[in-house]
Amino acid sequence: MASSAGPEIERLISLLSKLPGMGPRSARRATLALLKKRDQLMNPLAQAMAEAAERVRPCSNCGALDTRDPCAICSDPERDRTLICVVEEAGALWAMERVGAFRGRYHVLGGLLSALDGIGPDALKVSELVGRVGQGEVAEVILALPATVDGQTTAHYLTDRLAASGVAVTSLARGVPVGGELDWLDDGTIAQALRARRPA
Repeated sequence: MASSAGPEIERLISLLSKLPGMGPRSARRATLALLKKRDQLMNPLAQAMAEAAERVRPCSNCGALDTRDPCAICSDPERDRTLICVVEEAGALWAMERVGAFRGRYHVLGGLLSALDGIGPDALKVSELVGRVGQGEVAEVILALPATVDGQTTAHYLTDRLAASGVAVTSLARGVPVGGELDWLDDGTIAQALRARRPA
């Protein structure tokens, strides 16, 4: 039990238990595994985490996480500049990239509108998206947001904000299940939803 461990172990368990999907029991098991395999797991993990904390930053253009700015996707000349796929967080972007079906660029909102949590448009990167669209290069904005109440509220708000731009605004087909998060879906579902997108 954590109570019989030293303060360093208790702190490690406490920090790990704050990670998504990790409760106190999982954190204890993970801590034990790390301590048993210091050279193979713990030390390389600590080094990788320190390097990531030092070097990884959000892209000033799209909000993706990378070690360079602009990020690798924004810097890629092979990417279609006329398409922007809007996602909630970097995890959804990684899911889209894993599928390999989208060759445009991204825009990471940094969350979703939520009246209950007090998250309004100013807390998200909405103005930045409108600014990118306003540069005249973009022909279509694809809303790849969760099929949740907050996701749909955000999609409606973005559709309204972009209406005056004349840019086509589409959303993923409902192959994405209600309540589904992109980073939990299989590759086939994401690819099919992207292919079957429709006007928002």
